[in-house]
Amino acid sequence: MVVSAFDETEAASAVLARSPQWAPEDAAVLRHHLLLPAESISRAAELLEQDDWRLRPDPGDGSVPFGAEPAAGEQALFAERVQKLDALHCSQESSRMAGLAQRLHGRAVGWVALQSGPG
Repeated sequence: MVVSAFDETEAASAVLARSPQWAPEDAAVLRHHLLLPAESISRAAELLEQDDWRLRPDPGDGSVPFGAEPAAGEQALFAERVQKLDALHCSQESSRMAGLAQRLHGRAVGWVALQSGPG
């Protein structure tokens, strides 16, 4: 993980700027953390797949910091895709995920980005 953002008040540009590992020229896996009710998961997956996002469950083993605990009836999920990582796109996608989660009676709790280390 090269960067994580679980404070909705922090600008994506500040989040990226504080990461010494972030390589702006390289592609990254952008992973949004969502908490959704079980009955909304298939609809979320359908909507996200239209833009090449993949929705998958949190492994639940504590290996990935999630940013929030699921409430009763919520499931922890990741929406992820590979893309170039910049502040504008991180902000846009964060807004999109928040809107999607809200429409589906869930929550978007933050995002992380993963990149390969130097070759």
